[in-house]
Amino acid sequence: MNRESGWRANASNSSSGAYGLFQALPASKMASAGSDYLTNYKTQINWGCSYIKNRYGSPSKAWSFWQIHHWY
Repeated sequence: MNRESGWRANASNSSSGAYGLFQALPASKMASAGSDYLTNYKTQINWGCSYIKNRYGSPSKAWSFWQIHHWY
């Protein structure tokens, strides 16, 4: 979240359309965690933690992936 959004729940990337703490693309992906995904940082964190678990297995494995590839 430091790199993606600077810890801002309303961070928006005008060139890609990515949004929120985790820079979800499209932002509507986060709706699976709650209808308030555009404004509620807790909803975004819940979505992001689920995304990390499903894609990488754990935060430490996501970090290891980033260290090797420098992208998520």
